[in-house]
Amino acid sequence: MKIWYGIVVGFFFLFSAAVFGQNPPRVTYSEPEKDDTRRTNFEIVGKISANYLIYKNNKTDNALCIYDENMLLKKRVPMDFLPEKVTNVDYITYPDRVLVFYQYQKRRVVYCDAVAINGDAKVIGGPVTLDTTEINYASTNKMYTVVHSDDKQKIMLFKVNSANPRLFIISTYLLNNQLNLLSRSRSEVQMEEKNEFFTDFQLSNDGDLVVAKYARTGSNSEYIAKVDMMIKYPDSLGFSIRKLQMGKQVLDNLLLKVDNTNKRVILTSFYAKQKRGNIEGIYIVDWDKQKNEKLVDTALVFTDELRILAKGDDGNKKTALNDFFMKGIYTRRDGGFVVISEALYTSSRYNNFNRWDYWNYGSPWMSPMSYSYWSPVYSPWMMPWNRYGYNNTVSRYFADNVLVLSFDKDANLTWSNVISKSQYDDESDNLISYGTMNTGGEVHFLFNIFERRTFVLTDQSMDASGKVTRYPTFKNLDKGYEFMPRFGKQVAARQMIVPCLYRNFLCFAKIDF
Repeated sequence: MKIWYGIVVGFFFLFSAAVFGQNPPRVTYSEPEKDDTRRTNFEIVGKISANYLIYKNNKTDNALCIYDENMLLKKRVPMDFLPEKVTNVDYITYPDRVLVFYQYQKRRVVYCDAVAINGDAKVIGGPVTLDTTEINYASTNKMYTVVHSDDKQKIMLFKVNSANPRLFIISTYLLNNQLNLLSRSRSEVQMEEKNEFFTDFQLSNDGDLVVAKYARTGSNSEYIAKVDMMIKYPDSLGFSIRKLQMGKQVLDNLLLKVDNTNKRVILTSFYAKQKRGNIEGIYIVDWDKQKNEKLVDTALVFTDELRILAKGDDGNKKTALNDFFMKGIYTRRDGGFVVISEALYTSSRYNNFNRWDYWNYGSPWMSPMSYSYWSPVYSPWMMPWNRYGYNNTVSRYFADNVLVLSFDKDANLTWSNVISKSQYDDESDNLISYGTMNTGGEVHFLFNIFERRTFVLTDQSMDASGKVTRYPTFKNLDKGYEFMPRFGKQVAARQMIVPCLYRNFLCFAKIDF
């Protein structure tokens, strides 16, 4: 469910290892099951020993499907420990087990329970109730959120009570990987502005819960007026909140990343010089996590060369970055980091939407971990088919070039490059955008291109120096399979599982590099 966290934590720990040679990747398909349609909810859980586990949900039927190396279904194990009506399921996968967190309601009480299962989907620990909340209504939305540290040694369970729009109460439960409680707290966070929001919550390896709170302003709440950095340390009773003095830049979509190696937080955003203006560059903040103070910030102006690189020679240089949205920050051990963004926009027979309109009408490309609303009656989480929301006026989705920017430890731009693509689809965004696969010496971007009235899977890679390699389009793919690479998941050093549609039935393809 946490698509962007799950891509690759060490995206550019790429200093050695050769590319995968001349042999093309090998694709192995699972057989479609009659009950698994495009309406089936799913989660690629991961690989344990020689088993590949995939969670599937059809209405009240919840099961873990176990596949072998040839993607043959070994068995479908009903998740009998789940109640009939479950509001949310999360997974944390380890080499020898999977922790399953699930939420459900009985009468007036919402429960968050957890079990441990092995590679055969058998329960080996639990279930154990982690927390309960009493409410006076029936809810079908999630109340608890589960995040974990990069090393998966610490887990945070938290809930946000937003009954009072001016005062949010955040209850946190810090656990170890054996689900033993390390600490708990109840924090009050003042919400001074009507349009205040949170970035993604992240948990550091030290057990610090990190998030940025920001306020949107303007006629359509289209730009960010102020930002507060919030850190909840394991031994503190509440959040330590510090204001970020960000100058005159007009920011739009904030992205946050904890750098565990260097004990810091990186915060980035594209910025404009004026309200509803063109994107001028990127704003970067280096924040000391332990002292909870800003070390340095910088505003990098994009050059004409970078604008042409991002959009192409035939584009308007002034508006070249207006359609780009940040997708992820990936840190390096030396303190450097990489920022990835993608050109994303929509159109309809009635209107064309730009980045400023998204904040008023709702963006179909919002982060799966969007905390725009924290209310028990609203859930920002959705399963893959509607993961980014749905806008009835949208008729065509576009996903174009991917811009990769590499910075050193002092936030100086060292190189930039583009994964070139041009994609669109009508009424659905399932088949466009990209997925990534880290093979050690390079990161592969997998995406569909449109050839002869059908989508064909293709591969471009980028190494640590920014060099792009364009591999031939995947050949000898079985006809009739439509890949959804942005919902794929890397499950081993050179293996990735990608969901597919075959005659409107859901199936999965294992790709061996």
